[in-house]
Amino acid sequence: MTTIRQDDFIQSVADALQYISYYHPKDYIDALAKAYEQEQSPAAKDAMAQILVNSRMCAEGHRPICQDTGIVIVFLKIGMDVRWDATMSVEDMVNEGVRRAYLDPDNKLRASILTDPAGARKNTGDNTPAVVHMTVVPGDTVDVVVAAKGGGSENKSKFIMLNPSDSIVEWVLKTVPTMGAGWCPPGMLGLGIGGTAEKAMVLAKEALMDPIDMHELMARGPGNRIEELRLELYDKVNALGIGAQGLGGLTTVLDVKIKDYPTHAASLPVAMIPNCAATRHAHFVLDGSGVAELPPPRLEDWPQITWEAGANARRVNLDTITPAEIATWKPGEILLLNGKLLTGRDAAHKRIADLFAKGEALPPQVDFHNRFIYYVGPVDPVRDEVVGPAGPTTATRMDKFTEMMLAKTGLIGMVGKAERGPAAIEAIKKHRAVYLAAVGGAAYLVAKAIRKARMVAFEDLGMEAIREFEVQDMPVTVAVDVNGNSVHKTGPAEWRARIGKIPVVEA
Repeated sequence: MTTIRQDDFIQSVADALQYISYYHPKDYIDALAKAYEQEQSPAAKDAMAQILVNSRMCAEGHRPICQDTGIVIVFLKIGMDVRWDATMSVEDMVNEGVRRAYLDPDNKLRASILTDPAGARKNTGDNTPAVVHMTVVPGDTVDVVVAAKGGGSENKSKFIMLNPSDSIVEWVLKTVPTMGAGWCPPGMLGLGIGGTAEKAMVLAKEALMDPIDMHELMARGPGNRIEELRLELYDKVNALGIGAQGLGGLTTVLDVKIKDYPTHAASLPVAMIPNCAATRHAHFVLDGSGVAELPPPRLEDWPQITWEAGANARRVNLDTITPAEIATWKPGEILLLNGKLLTGRDAAHKRIADLFAKGEALPPQVDFHNRFIYYVGPVDPVRDEVVGPAGPTTATRMDKFTEMMLAKTGLIGMVGKAERGPAAIEAIKKHRAVYLAAVGGAAYLVAKAIRKARMVAFEDLGMEAIREFEVQDMPVTVAVDVNGNSVHKTGPAEWRARIGKIPVVEA
């Protein structure tokens, strides 16, 4: 009978979470590098280059791939012959491992988990609790899969109860375009088919833990119906032309993973969960011999890719910017931002809205007039950093605040990731403002452009507080211009037409 010691289990979970915060799985790097080589869209190729360069930087510097270091999900298969030398419950041990990992002073990870989700939404401060799935199986080991799932991709999860005669492929192709780019493609799609509603969702999440092997599958051919479905969906989802970061291109998904389970004769439950460009998961087995060993990847595993903005990039001085200047920017144009911009995301916008609703003014130190706001919740700095990894959060969540911010604060520009919805685009057009997109999944690369950072207001909101960043050559793309033209609409439509497998339907 195997004995698993409490601290070995806790430390193994903590080590795995640190490991996946800065090491991409090798299968992801290999697949993304291949997609980069084949990509023909300049905007998508640039985004992939930033993700790959960022990934290598994180592997070298042991800092998070993404500022959103995720909600922790753990899958446990506990052998029936395992004995625990522990005083804590298994879930409590998992959470202690999460706590150790996220508070590690050498690589502190962002605390994103809130209690009272339908009420006060107070941050737990240590990213606990995790979501734990346990099964008891024959054997004398504990099999552990640890993952950290970012909110941007998790928010795009979809579920439907289809009729048994309905087409899964048709539902996926109809649904993926509605997910926008907030899940930071290129990534993976996990599908769970069958069981019940909750079983299908767990299957979809489990599927994302499998290694990327699409090119091997394409080379050998399908051996069963599920593999046929994977190949069909991979081909047709990429034919949608959504591309890296939703900018339009050849590769939207690197793989489609599917798990299924028997279901009721009247039912066809289908769940779909995307994994983002910051895909993070690790697998280890505890056999009683001590803490899990997680061998680091070789730096030679990363492709020798460099990133630079290019000769056509326009340098912008945010400290002297005017509405007249931003009116000259073109959709898809690459900008290098220099100077000061303010930060703020969901909670900060909600607090501003509450102040205005009560007839109160902004704090005197908060001045948005002729300025830009960056939608970001950075990781805390360590050592000599001015800020930790600080990539963009999904801008769409701020859409409902956009008219208020542009009309009442003097704001003229926003920086985030993914597309803007119709209401936000209408407000941008009405007020002659702009929206700029930074690359999701390149948080450490972005942080290197931030030269100074200071707290401005709402410090109690933690990572959601308003800060001021001083940036140097921060790369962004003009995503919505002053006339309301959006590259997240034109780019995918263009590449869907170029690929030519799926007709473009006019909105």
